[in-house]
Amino acid sequence: METFEITTQIKFGKGALGYLTSLHGQRVFIVTDPFMVKSGMINKVIDKLEAGSFEVFSEVVPDPPMELVTKGVEAVIAFKPNTMLALGGGSSIDAAKAIMDFSKKIGGLKDMTFIAIPTTSGTGSEVTSFAVITDHEKGVKYPLVSNSLLPDIAILEPELVKSVPPDIVADTGMDVLTHAIEAYVSTAATDFSDALAEKAVELVFEYLKRSYESSEDMEAKEKMHNASCLAGIAFNLASLGINHAIAHNIGGKLHIPHGRTNALLLPYVIEFNADIEGFNPTHYTKAATKYAQLAKLVGLQGAHTRALVKNLVHEIIKMQKEMKMPVTLKACHITQEAVNEVKQDIAKGALEDACMLTNPRTATTGDVLEILHQITG
Repeated sequence: METFEITTQIKFGKGALGYLTSLHGQRVFIVTDPFMVKSGMINKVIDKLEAGSFEVFSEVVPDPPMELVTKGVEAVIAFKPNTMLALGGGSSIDAAKAIMDFSKKIGGLKDMTFIAIPTTSGTGSEVTSFAVITDHEKGVKYPLVSNSLLPDIAILEPELVKSVPPDIVADTGMDVLTHAIEAYVSTAATDFSDALAEKAVELVFEYLKRSYESSEDMEAKEKMHNASCLAGIAFNLASLGINHAIAHNIGGKLHIPHGRTNALLLPYVIEFNADIEGFNPTHYTKAATKYAQLAKLVGLQGAHTRALVKNLVHEIIKMQKEMKMPVTLKACHITQEAVNEVKQDIAKGALEDACMLTNPRTATTGDVLEILHQITG
């Protein structure tokens, strides 16, 4: 028996931030990053809260380190909020999850209402039980997984993503696509997770390029925000695979933005998982068949499964190039020497990553090193 459940309430569409006016009488601890304060974006939130009812912790940095979580925990225990609010990208939401969880365990605080407000359309962290915290000294990312990390409420306000720079739109949008595709071919996928993943993939192919090209295209902004959330629910149900297993370790060692790393890997991961080279066309893998279904879903043509998978890969690379994304590590200013120094550690870490457990094809150290070789450039 399996269970399908969505714990998080989702408020979405223009004006979704209006929900915050219902927090009057609450003590609200806001976790965010310095840019949200400097840009004035945070005012869209605090203007809806009562004066004196909130505290802002705005020290979040990309790949939040354990030291940051410790500092946040101390601030939460001192403030004793009954609502935790995360405002920002995946780093802010992940940091808030860890801060909230450890605050309750260390400080003995009661349960807080947890509200997540994403300002990028990428991680889906507002609806997942995952958080990633980094040990910068060791160059290791630690994934935290617990239902206690799930936000109670997610607010998808398209106005908040209107001013995201095009390169970030591209990186985060490809992160959405990777989440959806990995969830779709996961060994833990179900009809329910598949439905969410399929819709996310459709929305990305229809609206990502439009969102990249125009900050004024609010339909595209809203649809990509929804796609990110749908993909987040899908992978929270079905988990991910080798793409994220490798990306987590490349991020920890080579410090490339997560969505960009996922995009570099995605074409080669699809080819690896599909395993279509030299196989009898009547015996395609389940993953190959599902990739082919996605290709047809987004309007691609192909005489057979192998052609459809190839065309899906080509379309993803085409999308990357149209958004001026790097397609090799070299284009990300990472030298061959730098890759050689850490490739064994990346492979080892990837094979130990929890995401690898639901990948549709078993991978070896050699397989991971080959994929790394393909993206090095």
